[in-house]
This record gives sequence, C-alpha cells and structure tokens, in this order.
Amino acid sequence: MTDPESTEMLDPGMVRAGAAAAARRRELDISQRSLATDGIINAGALIAFEKGRSWPRERTRAKLEEMLRWPPGTIARLRQGESVTVERRGESPGQTGEDIPLIAQAVVSAVNTFGTAVESLPPVESPDFTPRATKILADLRQLEAVAARAARISKVSPALIKALSAVRTRYDELMLRAARAPGATLGQRLYAARRGANLTILETAQAAGVSEEDVIGAEAEEPVPPAVAREIESLIEQLS
Repeated sequence: MTDPESTEMLDPGMVRAGAAAAARRRELDISQRSLATDGIINAGALIAFEKGRSWPRERTRAKLEEMLRWPPGTIARLRQGESVTVERRGESPGQTGEDIPLIAQAVVSAVNTFGTAVESLPPVESPDFTPRATKILADLRQLEAVAARAARISKVSPALIKALSAVRTRYDELMLRAARAPGATLGQRLYAARRGANLTILETAQAAGVSEEDVIGAEAEEPVPPAVAREIESLIEQLS
C-alpha cells in the first residue's frame, strides 16, 4: 500500500476527484474494507482521499482506477476538471460506456463538503472570518468554472444544471454574508451592493465608469488599479 501525500488545505480538484471516486465505488458496490484487504489502499487513506483531504500516489491511483473500471489517468483528469467516459455497472469490459456526469456529481459533492467549512466559520465580527471566507469563495469560483466548462463542452443535462445551481447558490449566500463583515473585501462589498440593487455586471460597470473586466476582477479578488478601486468604492457608497 502507498501512503497518501496529504495537504493542509482543501483543494477543490482533490475534493472533486475524491467525491467522484467515492460515488463510483458505491455504484460498483465496492467496500472500503475490500480495497484494504486487496492491498489497494488502507481505509484511513481512502477516507481521506474521498473527502478531498489527501492525494494518493500515482501507483495507488492506478490500482484504484483498475478497481473502479476507469481508464488510466481518470482520477488526475477529474482533479483537473475534465469530463470522462466510463462503463456503467453491468457492462462487459470493452463495451462502449455511457457518458456519466461525474463532474456534475463531484461538483455537487464538493459543494456539500465546502458547506461544512462554511458552517464552521467564526462569527462575521471575528478577525479570522474574512480570510477564511475569502478562501472558500475562491474555491467555489473554481468549482463553478469547472461546472460551467462541462456545460459548454457537453450536453446540458439536469445533473449539470443541478451542479451549477448548487455552487452558485452557495457562493451567493457566502458572498452576501462576507460583505457584512467588518473586514469585508472590496469585491465582497461590490457584489453585495450590485446584488442589492439588482444590477448586472455590465450595468454596474457603466454606473461606476469602469470596465466589465474591472468588475469581474474585483469580485474575484484580483488586484485592480487604485483609480478603479476609488470608482468602485464611490458606487458602493451610492448604492448603500
């Protein structure tokens, strides 16, 4: 067995891959104990991987992919947000598999995982709230990008719609909550002001006299020129 390479912070890609592997394992009715008994991966390491807390080494991933009837490299591709085609349970090896929305399924599972992190946040008045919330929001933006990309390159299925809805709802809730904190970022306050006024990104940019890219960048916590920041601050005051 190979020990996993652990990480201190949740990586959205690891959460996504782990959630997809867990769902596939349950689909094939493979128990955690059987994987440990067969020398694939011990139960503790498997749980950590499926919860997105650790990343198995390449040799262990290869063994897992074989047990899960996945093509080599599938776990790594899932971490990168790529779509994969796998065999449905009951199909014979080599049979053309149906495209299962693993990305959508994994995104929903990842949103639920980050939901636990959101629930553990301290009160908005705490100095630790804004840095922690900002990190979770960045992860949610990455998840949204993965789901949106999957929707662009494949058929828009109910599963993908559910995934996009789940991540965007969680993001919206946390952004509005973060905007109430004393240490709220410019982007968080802009997002809340824009949402409160029911403005689109284009309308917000026009009202502030900045570009759409400036608004998108500010809300994504990207650095903006001082002049742009002043215009945005002015608009936030007007909308408050």
